[in-house]
Amino acid sequence: MEVLLNPESSLSIISTVHNNRPRNSTHSHIRTSLRFSSKYLGPRIPRQPSLTVKSVLDSATIDLLGLTEYDIRNPALSSSYRRSQFPKPNQTVLDAQARVCTGPTQTRPLGEEQAVKVLDTILRSAKGDLKDEDEVSKSQLGAFFAAMTIRTNAFPEATQWSEGERRAMDTFWPLLVRVLPHDVIFIADPEGSIMGVGSSIGPQYLGNSSSEMRLVGALREVLAGGHLGYEEVQGVLRDVLPLNVENESSGVSESLLSAFLIGQRMNRETDRELKAYCLAFDDELGPPPVAEVRSLTHYGEPYDGNTRYFRSTLFVAAVRSCYGEACLLHGVEWMPPKGGITEEQMLNFMGANTSLSPLQAKYLLEDEEVGFAYVSQREARPSLYSLTGLREHIKKRPPIATTEKVQQFIKARGKEAIIAGFYHDGYEEPLLMLMKRRGVHSGLVVKGEEGALSMTTRLRSAHISKGFPVNYCSGFRSLSMVSACEVDGVSRESFNIEVNAKDYGFEPTDSPRTDRSVSKNIALGLAALCGEKGPTYDRIVLNAGMVDHLLGCDGAEDISVALDRAREAIDSGKALKRLINYIKISHKMR
Repeated sequence: MEVLLNPESSLSIISTVHNNRPRNSTHSHIRTSLRFSSKYLGPRIPRQPSLTVKSVLDSATIDLLGLTEYDIRNPALSSSYRRSQFPKPNQTVLDAQARVCTGPTQTRPLGEEQAVKVLDTILRSAKGDLKDEDEVSKSQLGAFFAAMTIRTNAFPEATQWSEGERRAMDTFWPLLVRVLPHDVIFIADPEGSIMGVGSSIGPQYLGNSSSEMRLVGALREVLAGGHLGYEEVQGVLRDVLPLNVENESSGVSESLLSAFLIGQRMNRETDRELKAYCLAFDDELGPPPVAEVRSLTHYGEPYDGNTRYFRSTLFVAAVRSCYGEACLLHGVEWMPPKGGITEEQMLNFMGANTSLSPLQAKYLLEDEEVGFAYVSQREARPSLYSLTGLREHIKKRPPIATTEKVQQFIKARGKEAIIAGFYHDGYEEPLLMLMKRRGVHSGLVVKGEEGALSMTTRLRSAHISKGFPVNYCSGFRSLSMVSACEVDGVSRESFNIEVNAKDYGFEPTDSPRTDRSVSKNIALGLAALCGEKGPTYDRIVLNAGMVDHLLGCDGAEDISVALDRAREAIDSGKALKRLINYIKISHKMR
């Protein structure tokens, strides 16, 4: 395999699957060429089926793959997938939100100098002195003041207001209360008792519509540090979503909604609150289609992507599909706060159709030449997708960032499993609880790199002293084909394990870095599927085989057999061919 690297290169990958079989082999032969060059001269197009990946596919290859309506942009960095129509948040206030819009023990109070700068910025923005990116958005106002209110009402002393914050607020609040809208004043002082200047606005505020009235009532409890019931959370969400940013008069204030979302996360959601977020929009587009497959794994990667390390799930799905383990991936093109590499970006870059409906994805799962599929939240849950821009402005992850990983956009006639990534300790059990609520046969949470699903072959750092290590896994598997909703606790086997790749024969290696480069992530993954041995190949094999084993998949009882099965899927060329088939067939679904 030939590899030429240039820091500012375009990407060309050509993989040819030949039909002629070599002597003493039952598998197709794979000829590969991987090149990076600063000037792209066009691919060497063979007469056999091929895949070319670069910044813009040439017309000959588009015709070869049957991409008749190809209209797709292919930026190289994940950050360039951010939609330009999203207004950017004010950076001064966003930096403060990063400190205060978090949990009871993680919050870092502002010093007086930063507090003065933030409140002065808010004052000038409210008076109309700041424009465009410098303007403080309604969402930022809601999130910031909700955090300040919850901290003073419910947080322990160490994370309540600092003396500097109090002095700054004493100076600026008499000025702010004259120019801030009433909904923001309500969020900042709902009972008229926080700011030291008596005001009737907060206690008397009701909202400007029936939807807002329900939201305000729920928000009073949240701002006091309290929790809500399952039906109450679902009622609020269904009332206010999808968010109509073009016409607020037909919806709700972004300030109130932002305060609600960040407030519930800061209070640490209860199980019933998380279940409400998880299940609220299951019926948004009607019942999910049912795929005629014997096994289906739903992959719940963090929607905001990877910014540093190789993201393996797309390539793992291609591998597992080769031996009957159908895989459904879901996510978005771009999501804050990380704005990292996602499966949708990679599929877009390679020319796949990423606007499939769940019904179309079902057919790809059932296709014997594919066996995996990707569904965008944009197509399956438009109400939740409408929050993308707002989520950038609240800075921290809302409850939806947890629950969107545990979705069933398609169901299966056979066994089902859900696997989800996590980073912060404390969310592994709620995720497993949601999986059990879904009624799947097996569930698995993985603390992969960056909170994603990619287990690593690198050695654990000796300096890590608290929290779960990378490669920690916890889960359950049902010992019966009966739905997990119908079995008792004895029929469900729970487990937890720290996966040490060295125990399974893998050489310790550093994690392949991609640093937001979509093209580099693809190049690494495709090179591995072409049979190039090394850290990326090992990670794909490890993640495919280990997931098979932990979920209790047929034929994976012995971990060494499961890993060998994954290697064979790659070395035979089957996994690469299935990825190529996915790109071609998905584009015929319009």
